[in-house]
Amino acid sequence: MTNPQWNAVDAYFTETIAPADEALTAALDASAAAGLPEIAVAPNQGKLLHLLALTQGARNILEIGTLGGYSTIWLARALPADGRLITLEYDPAHADVARANLAHAGLDKVVEVRTGPALDSLPRLEAEGAGPFDLVFIDADKVNNPRYVEWALKLSRPGTLIIVDNVVRGGRITTPAPDDPAITGTRALFELVAAEPRLDATAIQTVGSKGYDGLLLARVVR
Repeated sequence: MTNPQWNAVDAYFTETIAPADEALTAALDASAAAGLPEIAVAPNQGKLLHLLALTQGARNILEIGTLGGYSTIWLARALPADGRLITLEYDPAHADVARANLAHAGLDKVVEVRTGPALDSLPRLEAEGAGPFDLVFIDADKVNNPRYVEWALKLSRPGTLIIVDNVVRGGRITTPAPDDPAITGTRALFELVAAEPRLDATAIQTVGSKGYDGLLLARVVR
């Protein structure tokens, strides 16, 4: 679902307070040229992630779902000089595009792109003692969203911010008996978060150039 007015407002927001720069534009162009799906966050949403990471004072960020590295660039730019970001990408071809985009943005020494199923990579991070992460951004396959949040909790600390993208699904999240695994997984995510005493959460609906969707934000409280 899209709406020309939503697109126009997003464009206005982007032009006035979240303008693109050469590296961000190049990342989107390279991703499109490589045939990646055009599902990266919108520029104003990327700026939101950047500001949330800055507000969080994040020094250690985990991203689940890299695609072409567009959101990764926004997040990594919020890190201090000694900060780091680990991003997990299932598709090796997507990971190669992301690595090139991050190098072009001058962030290849700050960001590590790991390839393979995230549910294989996450236990390795735990074994390595990679956490705790200050911010976790989840934007991967929706079926596994509950498992990703469970792992985010294992790799977090009190005060960690967990952000999950695409939780409204064009409004279909309210479908009583969904036959879409992405919706089933997202509903299971909400049920898990609602029952988890270590999380204090909310969700917001968004409209814009990426259609009708939304974000879940959860703070680890203990």
